[in-house]
Amino acid sequence: MSRTVLSRSVMSRRSAVLTAISGGWVLAAAALIAHAGPLDPPAGSVASSYKTLSEVEPRIAVGPATTPGDSDGTPSLYKITQPGSYYLAGNVTGVSGRIGIEIVASGVTLDLMGFELLGVAGALDGVRVTTAGVANVAVVNGSVRNWDDDGVDVSSAQGVRVEGVLASGNSDAGIRAGVNAVIIGCTARQNASSGVSSTGGISTLAGCTIKDCSVSLNNGYGINTTSGCVVMNCSVQANADGILVNSGSTVVGCTLYNNSGDGIIVTGDCLVRSNMCLNNGALSGSGIWASSSDNRIEDNNSTGADIGIRVTGTGNFISRNTCSGNTTNWDIASGNVCLVVLGATSGAITGDSGGVSPGSTNPNANYTY
Repeated sequence: MSRTVLSRSVMSRRSAVLTAISGGWVLAAAALIAHAGPLDPPAGSVASSYKTLSEVEPRIAVGPATTPGDSDGTPSLYKITQPGSYYLAGNVTGVSGRIGIEIVASGVTLDLMGFELLGVAGALDGVRVTTAGVANVAVVNGSVRNWDDDGVDVSSAQGVRVEGVLASGNSDAGIRAGVNAVIIGCTARQNASSGVSSTGGISTLAGCTIKDCSVSLNNGYGINTTSGCVVMNCSVQANADGILVNSGSTVVGCTLYNNSGDGIIVTGDCLVRSNMCLNNGALSGSGIWASSSDNRIEDNNSTGADIGIRVTGTGNFISRNTCSGNTTNWDIASGNVCLVVLGATSGAITGDSGGVSPGSTNPNANYTY
């Protein structure tokens, strides 16, 4: 076959391919036109498709136009009077003689949005619920600092949640809550600097849960609760005293370090379990002190205190705890269930076996080591 004939054959095939592609585009365009509908707009005015600010952000920004304060018996810079979700759009600086944000309604969530409520000399609380009987209030996600009263005071409300709040440098408690409150992931640091309160860090009433909080350098109790509370997985260090709970409460998985008074104080009917108590009680305090009856104290470790574990009440069950390096390791009154064994130390262990029995096979024995 000659080159001329071959060239024409190739060109013929290319032409057929291009025709097919072109035809495909025509069909596709026709299909688009068929499904696109008419190009002419319908009769009448064209409605706007934009969204309002309330549709884009269905919450209320705290400010003078939306939540104006007042000068009544509890003067406030801003005041929330209706249920709803509120948020900060920027930092807020306090005013002397006024609460930063006052809440008088139930069903309120206040999101600080990572901003700061900054107190000034003479200012009152950063956030306060001022009406008794208010319920279902949440204060979350921000910093409340240097107020001349409490950082956050929601003690008049029931069923409160305070989460992700950093309360520091306030003259009274960092966070103060009422009954059935939940306080999660908060930091309370260097509060009660004026010494006007026995509670510098977190203070609650009955039936509360305090979890995953860091409480340090407060002039007073780090955490102070009443009855039926749970304190879990908290770091409490360098306060005047560490944790105080009352009857029917649980303290579990906490670290108490370098509190000048007692590390953990319980009255009666409490569970104290799996806590680490180190260097508490420099002012004649204890790692753990149970002052009443029917407590279960187990699996705790207390070192470096004036008294490791002190039980002055009767009828308590004390098991599987360890004490070491305290001035007095154990101070247990008569009438309690408790076995203390001086643990035996072993030589060096290398490989797959070695060591000696700690000194008892009793599963509930407590050890000095």
